[in-house]
Amino acid sequence: MTTPNTDLEPTLTGKVVAVPESRQLDVLAGLLERRGATVLRCPLVAIRDTPEPEPVLAWLQRRLEPSSADLIIFYTGEGIERLLGFARRAGIETDFVAALAKTEILTRGPKPKRVLRKLGLAPALEPQAPTTEGLIACLETLDLAGRRVAVQLYSALDHPRLLDHLRARGVEPDWVAPYVYASAAEDAEVVRLIERLQRGEVDIVAFTSKAQIERLRRVARDQHLEKALEEGLTRTRIAAIGPVVAAELAADHLSVAAMPEPEAGFSMKPLVTSICALAANGTR
Repeated sequence: MTTPNTDLEPTLTGKVVAVPESRQLDVLAGLLERRGATVLRCPLVAIRDTPEPEPVLAWLQRRLEPSSADLIIFYTGEGIERLLGFARRAGIETDFVAALAKTEILTRGPKPKRVLRKLGLAPALEPQAPTTEGLIACLETLDLAGRRVAVQLYSALDHPRLLDHLRARGVEPDWVAPYVYASAAEDAEVVRLIERLQRGEVDIVAFTSKAQIERLRRVARDQHLEKALEEGLTRTRIAAIGPVVAAELAADHLSVAAMPEPEAGFSMKPLVTSICALAANGTR
C-alpha cells in the first residue's frame, strides 16, 4: 500500500481517476481536479431518509426522556445529520442536542466526530479501529451492567455482531436506522464504468463506501459483466478511504494500493494525499 511521501510534489496530471462517490462527489472530484486529474464521475448510490419515519421519531422522543440512554453509539456522521433533520422537522432539535450533551457518546470514526463538533459536542469514547470490531473492543472495556445503550445503524440489517455483543452482555440495544441507500445512477452509467475499467482507461478508482462496491457487484451480476468487472478492478489501482472499505474489497481478493494512514484520518483530503503518492510512485 502506498503512503504519502512529503518529499514528492503531489500531482495527478495525465491520470484518470474514477470517483464512484455519492453525497460528497463534487468535493472529492474538486480536490482531485485541483491536482491535475481527469475525474470520471459515476455516482453509484444516493442516501435518503428512511421511508418509515415513525420508528426514528419514536427513538428521538425516547432520547428526551429522563430515563434515556446512558450511552449512545453513532456509526456515521450521515446518521447524526439525518437524525438532526428528523428532530428539526419535529420541532425537537434543540432538546435532542441538549440530551446528547448529557449522554456518553461512542463514535465509530472521524465523520460522526466532525458532525458532533459542529454541535459543540465531542465523543467520550473512540475505538482504536473505526470498525464494528473496534467498537466491540471498546465496549469490552466498559461495565455495561444496568446501562441503557442506544445505537445508530446504517440500516436495520447491518451490524448484527454489535447488537449480538450487547445482547450477550445483558443489554437490549435501542437502535435506529435513519437512512437508506438508493440507486442514483442508471445501470447504463455503471456499465460504462465497468467497460472503461476493463479496457484499462482508468488509472485509479477511489472507493469511499461499501455501498459503492455492492452496487458495482449487483450491476455486474445483473448485466452478466462479473468477469469484466473482475478484470477491470484487477488491472486498475484501487484507493480506499479506510479499513472498512478495504476489507470489503479484500473479500473479493482485491488489493488496495492507496489508503490514508490512521493518524491522518479516514476522510477526503487524506485520501487524495494517498492517491497523489500512489501516482507519484507509478500507477501501472
